[in-house]
Amino acid sequence: MTDTRPTLGTPDDDPHLWLEEIDGARATAWADAESARTLARFAGPGFATDRDALAAILNRPDNIPLVGRRGPLLFNFWKDANNARGLWRTATLDSFRSAAPAWTTVLDLDALALAEGEDWIWNGASSLPGSHDRAILRLSRGGGDAVVMREFDLATRRFVEDGFHLTEAKGMSAWLDRDTLLLSSSFGPPEMATLSGYPRTVRIWQRGTDPQAAPVIHQTTPESMGVWAGVDHEEGQERVSFAEKPGFFDTIVSIGDRSGPKTRIDVPTDAWLRWHRGWLTVKPRTPWTVGGETYAPDTLMGISFPAFLAGDRRFARLFEPAPRRSLQGFFWSGGLLVLSILDDLKPVFEVLTPSASGWARERIGGLPEIGVASVWSLDVQEEESTGDLLASAQSPTTPASLFLVKQGKAPEILKRAPETFDASGLVVTRHEAVSVDGERIPYTQVGRPGASGETPVHLYGYGGFNISQLPHYNSAIGKLWLERGGTSVVANIRGGGEFGTRWHKAGQREGKRLSHDDFAAVAADLVRRGVTRPGRIAAEGGSNGGILITNMLTRYPERFGALFCTIPLIDMRRFNKLLAGASWVGEYGDPDKPEDWAFLGPMSAYHVAAAGHPYPPILLATLRRDDRVHPGHARKMAAKLKALGYPAWFYEPAAGGHGYGKDNTERAAFTALGYAFLRDAIGWTPA
Repeated sequence: MTDTRPTLGTPDDDPHLWLEEIDGARATAWADAESARTLARFAGPGFATDRDALAAILNRPDNIPLVGRRGPLLFNFWKDANNARGLWRTATLDSFRSAAPAWTTVLDLDALALAEGEDWIWNGASSLPGSHDRAILRLSRGGGDAVVMREFDLATRRFVEDGFHLTEAKGMSAWLDRDTLLLSSSFGPPEMATLSGYPRTVRIWQRGTDPQAAPVIHQTTPESMGVWAGVDHEEGQERVSFAEKPGFFDTIVSIGDRSGPKTRIDVPTDAWLRWHRGWLTVKPRTPWTVGGETYAPDTLMGISFPAFLAGDRRFARLFEPAPRRSLQGFFWSGGLLVLSILDDLKPVFEVLTPSASGWARERIGGLPEIGVASVWSLDVQEEESTGDLLASAQSPTTPASLFLVKQGKAPEILKRAPETFDASGLVVTRHEAVSVDGERIPYTQVGRPGASGETPVHLYGYGGFNISQLPHYNSAIGKLWLERGGTSVVANIRGGGEFGTRWHKAGQREGKRLSHDDFAAVAADLVRRGVTRPGRIAAEGGSNGGILITNMLTRYPERFGALFCTIPLIDMRRFNKLLAGASWVGEYGDPDKPEDWAFLGPMSAYHVAAAGHPYPPILLATLRRDDRVHPGHARKMAAKLKALGYPAWFYEPAAGGHGYGKDNTERAAFTALGYAFLRDAIGWTPA
């Protein structure tokens, strides 16, 4: 294991700084040339076959349409081979239950993009509560987070002439009434955005007026991550809520009216909270002493909201964590509180009904207990929710099923996803590796039994932002890896949320190094167990996982045969200066503080990489229109490695945002290219 110290001390001595000019002529010429070189090397006939097979899977007409109810209708956004950008469409619930639902198209995004000459990508819509006859559509150019907002008439299926229309920016809006929006957007002069690029202000925007002249009712500082606002109408009263985020894991929540916030909700800033129909639920991330009691991190607490606002702090304990039992999320629907729990990585769902006499509790039964499952509200608008739920369940070898869950009834299966690869003979097993400090790191392995020590292994990890990684049914891995005799592994490394805040914080800031040690420990355990050898392990990670993969390159190169690093964060010296990077200081630390750079420097692979080490081949892939994680990270790392003489490859499609492409064909190509590279690099040519 190597652990060299960074050789670059300040941002100004970065020889590849010019590659941060996203659309600069020199930078794009370099990116295009390197991408062409990568395609020439790996995009042969096998790649084309894989791309087309994966695109056909993504475009299958019998894939499950995910729906949300607005008023009486279900809405779905659908992509297939004939609708690459997608259709926004509706159906009734009764029709959706049938094998061939009768869909009505509301908007054809392909036709719109062609008519307007724009590279429109769907980013969602918010419809007018109650009538749902108007909506604010969010359209992205090329797939970035920044969107254009436009008012759309769902009855006529046309954009509203002289309706609400906001130029491209990061942000959102919420309907106050038919002629008034709450606007949280970074549009306008640069000072309207925080250093992270998110909204600094909340405005009241009246129909027919200039949004830049709209009155500001709340504002945050440039250093904050951003500020957002929403509205509810509990008990017939309009209440505006404000969420100001000083950092990624902290939120100051206030309630007020159209003039601004009036009452701050007196809970810790690191707490998650939701209120609904007179009840408040709170889950703190740190110990909280209130009302004479101390509540451990991740305890879910409930109380009457009016009583809380009046000063009552006598909470009911609704969930208490254990070392390997964590609350993954909670939401309200139709007066019911739904808890999503992982119990030693097994999904459990509970429904609580509050009343003056207590909180009645029941478990959602009838769902598979092995695999990955999720539950969410059928209704898009929480204040209109009825308690009807949707649930999805799957495993690494069983495609997803979609269920309708009504209170007091067994789940009703609505749809089954098709089998997209041959899973016969595959076995799913769970194991634990021991990391450098003795912590046991779970991982799930999928493959055929009887490993010979030469098995080609695809190893995936993330380890950040409290996000759990569970082994779902993955068509790309199944078709391009498992079906051909390979093995797939998903590692539950620290920094994720699989075991709650404790697990996340252990892999946060200076602990991020431990999450990387965890991943390397899983790779070593696969060798120890005789599954494979280091040269046959192909590892993949993206976004935050980009730090992970490049640390495998510089810290544990001897444990891997190839690395696929996608839409990555890498340069830890300048990440907080690039796009949304300033908002991630809470996860990583502040490189401008010497005490933080002391632990960030050794994990900044861009600075650590040096000549003379046994680095395995690596493909760094990003997207030019990613306005969340700057493409400069991947560009600069590839350029440095090439300058040092290493076998580094680079790929950068022109569109797609923080993802793998703007449509199913582009996503299929991105993945197929990556797996073609991995197979080539580990010397695997499956039949």
